[in-house]
Amino acid sequence: MFVDSHCHLDRLKLEEFDDGLNSVIGLAKEQGVEHFLCVSVSLQDFSSMVEAVKPFDCVSISCGVHPLHQEDAEYEYDDLIRLASDERVVAVGETGLDFFYSPESKDIQIDSFRKHVRAAVALNKPLIIHTRDARQETIDILKQEGAEKVGGVLHCFTESLEMAEQAMELGFYISISGIVTFKNAAELQSTVREIPLDRLLIETDSPWLAPIPHRGKQNQPAYVKNVAQFVADLKGISIDELATITTHNFYQLFSLTNKPALKSV
Repeated sequence: MFVDSHCHLDRLKLEEFDDGLNSVIGLAKEQGVEHFLCVSVSLQDFSSMVEAVKPFDCVSISCGVHPLHQEDAEYEYDDLIRLASDERVVAVGETGLDFFYSPESKDIQIDSFRKHVRAAVALNKPLIIHTRDARQETIDILKQEGAEKVGGVLHCFTESLEMAEQAMELGFYISISGIVTFKNAAELQSTVREIPLDRLLIETDSPWLAPIPHRGKQNQPAYVKNVAQFVADLKGISIDELATITTHNFYQLFSLTNKPALKSV
């Protein structure tokens, strides 16, 4: 069974599905996906996200402000703490730094990132990190703010093996999205071959970044199986082994998640 370790169910264009989120979850379960982590990108939209996924026990949530969602830049630390304290929240984020799309907001991003790491440590919940074109700054802040106390994941990873190794030394996992299937992703594919299996996660980041052969379509959690197959082939193992390992890794990291009950034989 698979876990989609990073998706944005509240951002899907649900009109493309016969029965909204019921259809999204159902299609994913048909592909062997047993659990979903719906990741927050905005405190303003947090409550509506919670309501959207509330009917589904197989969905966990995070709480945080994406580095590119600057409309939330003036939030108070106490607000982040209050919302992230919700018992259904299993992680803080996504947070991080993106100097590729928004270098002009560097100082605001750094301030927000530090708030998130401090909140995660205070709440003893792992971090979900978005990082692009900010390799050293990301690692430096994680070290300075004591992120190794809670660990976390560098999601939708596209950076260097060196950065992955530095993050893993801090207790972080590396999550691979559909980008790894793209024709121009040779460097990332090489990096994935080197990442230890016990530090790997898989994700869709839906509704964005649909993997081949679904490129150009709206991404959805069912497609995490395509990511899993591609990564398994890179690692030279079966998809079943890849599924078992990454699912175990997910529950190891996000230990507050309600694991599915074991079926009796």
